[in-house]
Amino acid sequence: MKFKIRRADFFKTLSHLQGIVDKKNSLPILANILIEAKDNQLTLSSTDMDISIIETINCNIIEDGATTINSQILYDIVRKIDDSSEIEIIANDGKLLTLRSSVSRFSLSCLPKEDYPIIEKDNSGINIDLNSKTLFKLIDKTKFAISNEETRYFLNGLYFNVTNENSKNIVTLVGTDGHRLAKFGHTIDAQIEKVSGVIIPKKTIYELSKLLSEIDSNINISISSNKIVFIIGHIVFVSKLIDGSFPDYKRVIPNDNKNILKVNRDKLLSAVDRVSTIANEKSPVIKFKLLKNILNLNTINNESSTASEDVEINYNGIEIEIGFNSKYIMDIVNNLEDNEISIYLKDNTSPVIAKENSNTDLIYVLMPMRV
Repeated sequence: MKFKIRRADFFKTLSHLQGIVDKKNSLPILANILIEAKDNQLTLSSTDMDISIIETINCNIIEDGATTINSQILYDIVRKIDDSSEIEIIANDGKLLTLRSSVSRFSLSCLPKEDYPIIEKDNSGINIDLNSKTLFKLIDKTKFAISNEETRYFLNGLYFNVTNENSKNIVTLVGTDGHRLAKFGHTIDAQIEKVSGVIIPKKTIYELSKLLSEIDSNINISISSNKIVFIIGHIVFVSKLIDGSFPDYKRVIPNDNKNILKVNRDKLLSAVDRVSTIANEKSPVIKFKLLKNILNLNTINNESSTASEDVEINYNGIEIEIGFNSKYIMDIVNNLEDNEISIYLKDNTSPVIAKENSNTDLIYVLMPMRV
């Protein structure tokens, strides 16, 4: 195998693959990436056996061939080479790879292609075409609510489904950790099959988000019973799905919260940020006391330090005093974008809803904490 490639192109692809490689895996081959050179196309693959990326790039292939090389070492070498350089790679016997660039030369040990696991990239499931920016936004507004609690593994990802409502197809992503819930839907014009619901793992979501942030084009999504395949330009991104039952999120979203608080997003965010300076992990609660057109934020920590701040709001509901985890409130408010946001409350013990006018399909639900 012998090829020449621009450093910028090579490094971009390596950076896509790097996040997938499982550096702690007991199988040495999984610390490697597979490099295949054929017909003036270079194909690079990485997998941790749950998630796989296959990316194809055009370059000057002098001699066909294939090998596998340690991902971290190759990434670090290429990262330190000047961006405008050209890189030449030679692997004659599959056991040793030589990398040259300008005055730099590296000889690196390899493992044979035959040792690398076969990546199943068949995309014969239900197919959906979606704009990359649309999917990126759906993910970006919901991923923060994914649970990190491993015992409830079915919450360690985003729930993805497609429904037909009023003759419209709606793609919906939902994330929850049991304390908060984020739901974002998007209507698509194309007629597609209904997807009853799959759970996409957290690692997949975060790696996919990186890829989607770089492009603006239509992508293809194929969903089968146990895996999901994303075709993103020259990239094939394959992931297993979480085998579990996601909670019925529709039952969690209140429909009788009649007390509506309207507030300037930036003012609320900065006030919560200031008051939360006193809060800590042992006492993270901030109390919201709602009076007519005034919101009082206050907290006390376990060392008896206190903080209090009033925020002007538009509110004519009943007087309510309710507590929230300060970090959760800031996560939600940070992910809303309108100047004015709305918070819907029922009483001091029921979950609240946060929304904005520009994205009516974006809904956040937050459970209160005891005060």
